[in-house]
Amino acid sequence: MGSQFWDFSLAAYGAEAVEPECLALQESFGVDVNLLLLCAFVGAVRGVALTSDDIAAARAEVTSWHEDIVTPLRAARRRLKAIALPDAQIADAAAQLRKRVKAAELDSEYVEQLLLERWAELRLASRPRGEPREAIAANVAALFKIYGVPEAQGAAARLVEAALARSSSF
Repeated sequence: MGSQFWDFSLAAYGAEAVEPECLALQESFGVDVNLLLLCAFVGAVRGVALTSDDIAAARAEVTSWHEDIVTPLRAARRRLKAIALPDAQIADAAAQLRKRVKAAELDSEYVEQLLLERWAELRLASRPRGEPREAIAANVAALFKIYGVPEAQGAAARLVEAALARSSSF
C-alpha cells in the first residue's frame, strides 16, 4: 500500500539536520514527529494552513495508537540497546531481537502515518490552497505552541526548507 505522506516523510526526514532536530524535539518536548511531518506535508504538498483545532484533532486521531503501540515499541528498542547481557551469544540474540523490534517500530510509525493521511484527506479536502512556505511555517509554529516548544526557529526553518525541497516530487 503506497502512501504519499510516508514517501514525503522519508525524503524530508532524510534531509540534512532534520532527523536530529526532530529527535531532539521528541526527547525534549514529547513532540510526535509524525504530527510534525504532517504539518510539513499538508503545507508543502497541499498548501494548507492548519488551525490549532486541526492539529488537536489530528493528534486525537492517533493518540491511542501512538501511546499503546509506537511508544512501547520505541521503549523496548531503546532498552534492548542499553541492557547489559552476560555473554556474546546472548548479546547477539538480543541484538537480533532489537533489529526486529526496530522494524516493528518503523511499521507502527507507518500505520500512524496512514491514520494521519486518511484524517487529512477527510478533513482538509475542501480547504483552499495557499502559499506552501507560509503554510508549513504556520503549521509548524502552531504545533510547537501546542507542545510548548520555545522558539525553535532553527528546527522549523530546516524542516520548511527540507519540505519545500522535497514537495516538488509529490
